[in-house]
Amino acid sequence: MILVAGADAEGLGEALESLGVEVVRVTGVATRESLDAAGLAEAHTLVLTDMDDASAIPVAKEANTEVRIVAYSRDSLPEFARGQADLAVDPDLLTPDVVAEELADGRVEE
Repeated sequence: MILVAGADAEGLGEALESLGVEVVRVTGVATRESLDAAGLAEAHTLVLTDMDDASAIPVAKEANTEVRIVAYSRDSLPEFARGQADLAVDPDLLTPDVVAEELADGRVEE
């Protein structure tokens, strides 16, 4: 399961779903409570599409040490979160379909 937090204006969540990936959207601001409610304990990947939610990265890693963190945004990751995110991708460089295929196939490595 992949959690998607943020507005996802690029449509990465839809691209993942079109490949048969189970996608759960984090409702509202990505907090410990909203991540837990979305199923963080069972998720293998958390995609952040809004860097305003970057404070959720250490929270998610603490709650699920195995979760892979992917930032998919034109905005830069804040300095405090850079070391904990596994991958940062600019939508101007890779389309949602390409990123979805990589995530669905498990080829995106930490």
